[in-house]
Amino acid sequence: MPMDPVETITTEDVTVACDGGTLGHPRVYLNLLPDGEEDCPYCGRHFVLAEGAKTGSGH
Repeated sequence: MPMDPVETITTEDVTVACDGGTLGHPRVYLNLLPDGEEDCPYCGRHFVLAEGAKTGSGH
């Protein structure tokens, strides 16, 4: 059974940086495409692309 994320962060950006916040860890960059979400492998924060956010894939 999957664990609940430590924190869920909604963002307009398809690429996000996570440093663990108060927990602290090396900065990692996460790509939210193609699914619109990604978990940080260090701290478990769950990043979600905001509904209607521009992904730049409409070329």
